[in-house]
Amino acid sequence: MRCPYCSGENTQVKDSRPTEENASIRRRRVCPDCGGRFTTFERVQLRELVVVKRSGRKVAFERDKLLKSVDVALRKRPIDGDRIERMVSGIVRQLESSGESEIQSSIIGEYVMEALRGVDPVAYVRFASVYRDFREAADFQEVLGEIAREDEGNAVAASAGNKR
Repeated sequence: MRCPYCSGENTQVKDSRPTEENASIRRRRVCPDCGGRFTTFERVQLRELVVVKRSGRKVAFERDKLLKSVDVALRKRPIDGDRIERMVSGIVRQLESSGESEIQSSIIGEYVMEALRGVDPVAYVRFASVYRDFREAADFQEVLGEIAREDEGNAVAASAGNKR
């Protein structure tokens, strides 16, 4: 592992420990050349994923890009960073366990929308507006209507469960 400060190649691991849920290993490193300290994370990768864009272009899947787009949707929302990390890890696991090495970008978008819908309705609408390329207010009204109908259905189901 190269040192991010001086590009030295002989960094040493000083401490290793699993992260929450044992999803990755956190390593504290030190560079003997410059004395710089930094942290790295090691994750299991089941297979190399390739994203097939709408245009047909193929690009390597980047977990950080997925995390960034989820972070943008959740900006200024009261959602814990650990919960976001678990959500992104869950989406990546779904993609890796699908058995396919090439994943349509639309499938990734649907997984993200499904996850955001369960976490925060505002973030869901934000992401959907970009993903579905909303052009007018009616597009927002349609999605908000879907959420309202879903909330009503959940409330009816909850009250029916309380009557038993």
